Amino acid sequence: MSGQGIGARALRKEDDRLMRGRGQFVADIRLAGMQDVAFVRSPLAHAGILGIDIPDVHQKDVYTIEHLDTVKAIRSVSGLPGFKVSEQPVLARGKVRHVGELVAMCVAATRAEAEDIAATVRLDLDELSAVHDMLAGRQSDAPLLHEAWSDNVFLETNVNVDIAQVRNAPIQVTREIRTSRQSMAPMEGRGVVAYWDHRLEQLVVYTSTQMPHIVRTGLSECLGLDQGQIRVIAPDVGGAFGYKGILLPEEVALGWLAMQRGHPVRWIEDRREHLTAGANCREHFYRITGYADNDGRLLGIDCEATVDSGAYSSYPFSACLEAAQVASILPGPYDFPAYRCQTYSVATNKCPILPYRGVARTGVCFALELVLDAIAREAGVEPYEVRMKSLVRPEQMPFDNITNKHFDSGDYPEALRQAIEAINYPAIRARQQTAEADGRLIGVGISIYCEQAAHGTSVYAGWGIPMVPGYEQATARVTPDGGLELRIGAHSHGQSLETTLAQVAHEILGIDISRVKLVHGDTAVTPYSTGTWGSRCMVMSGGAVSRACQTLAKRLVQIGAWMLKTDPDQVTVRDGCVVGPAGSFTLAEVARTWYLRPQDLPAEVNPGGLEVTEGYKPMRDSGTFGYGVHAALVAVDPETGDVEILDYVIVEDGGKLVNPMVVDGQIYGGTAQGIGTALYEEMAFDASAQPLASTFADYLLPGPTEVPEPRIIHMETVSPYTEFGVKGIGESGAIPPPAAICNAVNDALRPLGAELHISPITPRRVLEAIANAAIHPQVPKASSSTTKKEFA
Repeated sequence: MSGQGIGARALRKEDDRLMRGRGQFVADIRLAGMQDVAFVRSPLAHAGILGIDIPDVHQKDVYTIEHLDTVKAIRSVSGLPGFKVSEQPVLARGKVRHVGELVAMCVAATRAEAEDIAATVRLDLDELSAVHDMLAGRQSDAPLLHEAWSDNVFLETNVNVDIAQVRNAPIQVTREIRTSRQSMAPMEGRGVVAYWDHRLEQLVVYTSTQMPHIVRTGLSECLGLDQGQIRVIAPDVGGAFGYKGILLPEEVALGWLAMQRGHPVRWIEDRREHLTAGANCREHFYRITGYADNDGRLLGIDCEATVDSGAYSSYPFSACLEAAQVASILPGPYDFPAYRCQTYSVATNKCPILPYRGVARTGVCFALELVLDAIAREAGVEPYEVRMKSLVRPEQMPFDNITNKHFDSGDYPEALRQAIEAINYPAIRARQQTAEADGRLIGVGISIYCEQAAHGTSVYAGWGIPMVPGYEQATARVTPDGGLELRIGAHSHGQSLETTLAQVAHEILGIDISRVKLVHGDTAVTPYSTGTWGSRCMVMSGGAVSRACQTLAKRLVQIGAWMLKTDPDQVTVRDGCVVGPAGSFTLAEVARTWYLRPQDLPAEVNPGGLEVTEGYKPMRDSGTFGYGVHAALVAVDPETGDVEILDYVIVEDGGKLVNPMVVDGQIYGGTAQGIGTALYEEMAFDASAQPLASTFADYLLPGPTEVPEPRIIHMETVSPYTEFGVKGIGESGAIPPPAAICNAVNDALRPLGAELHISPITPRRVLEAIANAAIHPQVPKASSSTTKKEFA
């Protein structure tokens, strides 16, 4: 290993500018004549618009949907049978369907002046009954959000595989499990700067997005422009997590406004807009039954799952993605014979949900892993024993599970064994036999997850949504002085692609990573891509960069062999040089010949030169399956309901790790988000669908004192389908913490007969569970003793 290639813990190239405050984000962009936009947003969740009163003095600076009459509504469709399409107007037309929906657009020299104008606009609204709860929204008497629909269900799906055969299983446990709505919280909110380039007759849009090419496609559809007339630029992006993976009505509105006004316009989201109007996710409800034999082996799962999808279907993923995906991924990494899952994607008077880091997996992991612990309690065995008996085994790989998910590789039982050993399960059980000096109760919990990543054409074609990934392309160009430029269509907003893709190039060409420049985030100069989502970048863009560099190496060999006066079969590229039997030339010398001394080239030289574009797909586009086990040790105060994480162990398998330091950072960050989901974050609404958190004083995020440093153990089971055997791991840290922590809390509360089935686990909910158990006591079953033999 050179210290820079695949597997090296190379320092992040991005940090030099970002840590010095030299990054360029949308809010940093200043253009001559630029004016700011503020939006008038709906104060009500559901209301008819009777009128919009704009003072005469501001008539020329306020725009409503009547001005945008040629702009098409945002439509995110799905080809799944029964899917209902919502029309999301860029500015509200006729009525509003959630608090914060855009009603009018105000423009002025500064944001403060634009907000002052917005404050003078008066809305005459006829308030309607609101759907604030997804379960109530499914009822026949619920108010309709979309009048053309017969109910409030975007999509209903059903999967049934022989569930009847396990109805008489000896162990049957049923739980109602809920995950609360969250609000994503990247450091940088959304932002848009737009202007019309009169020379190129092109709309230029700077936006904080993770999929610039998809935004361009959406803008083209809504504004009626050819895609060649639109250039989308995503500069540095301060976190995304799915929040910046959709087409925004604000992007469409500002694009239209820039064309009308003839000068640049800007909108920078403030945190109140972010929390209340556009960053919600993960509100699920499960009624789930687990079936098992007397020893706790899983025989079947029967589930009805409801997802609150909000008022509109977000482009391009559509409202179907979250709920329909629940049915396909709920079985997780377990091998069992019977399964049924009915899902409902419900429209409510809340802002549309977005795909958040882990997309549905955090919820299904929470539901399934809580049920497995309940089965263990019923069987009187340790929770890890239930899992060990039911996990897919390494000798079964590659493995098609009960929903036909194709697992590429892995050793799930070994990951579980390592986690149990690292958390020291026997010592915890011994510790629980003696009361803690401070009166707190100790508990241990585990959860196992798998993450399908980089899944491609066949999977998304089946969804029938506007975005179907194909070949991911990369362009590689050797510069005249021997450097390397890479151009990709995906976007980096924290994943360290400027570093890791340089490591991929170094592995093949030997060019020092300091001389590798990554260009991304600009539709004018990068290959078309569906962008960054689904932990796909290292598999897809990394694979494309690898293929492009391999092609470059062949061309370098051809030129270098001519320079070395030897046969190309005798020449290789390594350590930044073209090396032959009797000498070598640096890549800079070869590049200088191609660019500056073409008279020295052979007649048969490849006319494509030292710039190539190559596309890549894995051998199978069913995706890679990263996986892991999280184990948490917690202390619960039965007097206050406070939960403290005492120890946290992660065993993860992301295939071949391109940069283990970067992987650790991804896992640390995801785990922090997962802890927020488990213990703190909740976007609550009242009965009129009013959001109850509009600042970080109301919406709690975990900080340094709440997030312990996890102990990470790496396994590397390579994928047989990808370049270098890599797997996607970007979402892995965020998926299992709520389940592991809730199982640990339930383990601690077991002597009291209390059990929680909701996230976040707040002190109030802990105390309510304890009080409810005191009113309705249950006798807990004894667990089997923990010995080395039992998890060997």
